[in-house]
Amino acid sequence: MTVVEAYVGKKKIHPPDDSSQLHSEVSSLLCEGIAQNTTGNVFTPKDGGDVEISGSPTEMAILSWAVKLGMQFDAIRSETEVLHVFPFNSEKKRGGVAVQTTDSKVRIHWKGAAEIVLASCTRYLDSSGSLQSADEDKDFFKSAIDDMAARSLRCVAIAFRLHELDKVPSDGDGLDKWVLPEDDLVLLGIVGIKDPCRSGVQEAVRVCTKAGVKVRMVTGDNLQTAKAIALDCGILDSNADASESNIIEGRVFRAYSEKERELIAKKITVMGRSSPSDKLLLVQALRKGGEVVAVTGDGTNDAPALHEADIGLSMGIQGTEVAKESSDIIILDDNFASVVKVVRWGRSVYANIQKFIQFQLTVNVAALVINVVAAVSSGDVPLNAVQLLWVNLIMDTLGALALATEPPTDHLMHRSPVGRREPLITNIMWRNLLIQATYQVGVLLVLNFHGKSILHLNYENRKYATDVKNTVVFNAFVLCQIFNEFNARKPDEINVLNGVTKNHLFVGIVGFTFILQIILIELSGKFTSTVRLNWKLWLVSLAIGLFSWPLAAVGKLLPVPNIPLSVYLKKSLQQLRARRRNA
Repeated sequence: MTVVEAYVGKKKIHPPDDSSQLHSEVSSLLCEGIAQNTTGNVFTPKDGGDVEISGSPTEMAILSWAVKLGMQFDAIRSETEVLHVFPFNSEKKRGGVAVQTTDSKVRIHWKGAAEIVLASCTRYLDSSGSLQSADEDKDFFKSAIDDMAARSLRCVAIAFRLHELDKVPSDGDGLDKWVLPEDDLVLLGIVGIKDPCRSGVQEAVRVCTKAGVKVRMVTGDNLQTAKAIALDCGILDSNADASESNIIEGRVFRAYSEKERELIAKKITVMGRSSPSDKLLLVQALRKGGEVVAVTGDGTNDAPALHEADIGLSMGIQGTEVAKESSDIIILDDNFASVVKVVRWGRSVYANIQKFIQFQLTVNVAALVINVVAAVSSGDVPLNAVQLLWVNLIMDTLGALALATEPPTDHLMHRSPVGRREPLITNIMWRNLLIQATYQVGVLLVLNFHGKSILHLNYENRKYATDVKNTVVFNAFVLCQIFNEFNARKPDEINVLNGVTKNHLFVGIVGFTFILQIILIELSGKFTSTVRLNWKLWLVSLAIGLFSWPLAAVGKLLPVPNIPLSVYLKKSLQQLRARRRNA
């Protein structure tokens, strides 16, 4: 942040740090007010090096401007005694300090939101040091503030007033309870601070909007500044947007009833002149409306909103410890662009869970149906306990590792957000699951009942022929799961091999699983109750597994209803219960 515009009296100082345009008394009062009424600090090296300024971005900008005006920070603070401090208040949008000078004068310096401080001013000092009445010139100052705000400048006013020494509380308790007078102020200056939009923020807002995430800005700045900043950052698309009902002041929003806030909250894009309590009210209203809310914040006062939100994002550099403790995620670089990474990874984790569930349900349904049908029909099962344990290992351990490590892709940011009441298993997952499970059950049951004739297993030893047939069923079933892992990683894309080489762990796990399957069939027959297969039967098993790819591609062309299956089932159950009651 940098001070790019400054008014002292009705004179616009250009450049803003040219102290030669100011009377020495005005410059002295400005520097005293800035040096004493600040939470920042200025360190001047004794060896004459560069001045180091610390504090919040706004404080640093004002202190830097004052240093250029000639402010001797340490000298001013040593020459005057601080009597009482009124810290900057986000509700009142200003902060003040009472100081006593060496000649026993008491001055109360105020600094805060320009239009709020201006409202308390009755006079102003012009650039020549003359005291003027502010009543007739307030329109000029308001116009200057509006003009700076329209150019996305944050306007801060600096003012002071004299106070009688004998009216200052003399005891410690009295000083602590002393309410600093904030009327009859003398305006010293108004500065416009440029807070440039960080590189990457516009792109981050665009990506979030495209991903269905609505970015809302809640700020303590006035509406003019808030509009301009929102337009610069891409939160508002055009000036037309800025004139609609999606921009509101905090006090207006606060005055609505709870139900009215719920209705209007979804329309709001920018909230200006807001307090932390307004931020909390907005979060509560959005959540009651069924929205999933993420909140960014850095101050102690942001803690309630961070805690109330579904996801609290605090700033790692400027954020207070209270804000960090109340948040779920800490953004280490304080950059809004990092929010896009949070969204990408959040969606990636959710999508990977869905992929694993789809894969797991397919394996479970197919194995259960195959064994149950075979057991009921012939009294024997093609998949024994050891084989099912191996399938379980593929499914729960290796499969989970392979699918859970899928990195986030740009495709995830083209999806709509998932509502808090949407089912975890989507209609697309049900479609894929039913197609693959039906295919596996159908093919493997045919092999189980007619495999000997289909595969021409004309062996004299019938038991050996049965063992070969069961081994082919087991081998084909496992290979179906291996190939179906590729289908599971791309639930809604036809090209299941897209980007597979970027996930080395997935490729490694699939390859490792296939090698273990070969070892089990060819070298561990006694352990798994299998027999060795010739190359033709291996090709048959591979062909059965490989056919799941074109089948999945064709299946993904089938449309699915927008209404979740669970809703249909719920309605059907309700209708069934209603019929029973009527009967």
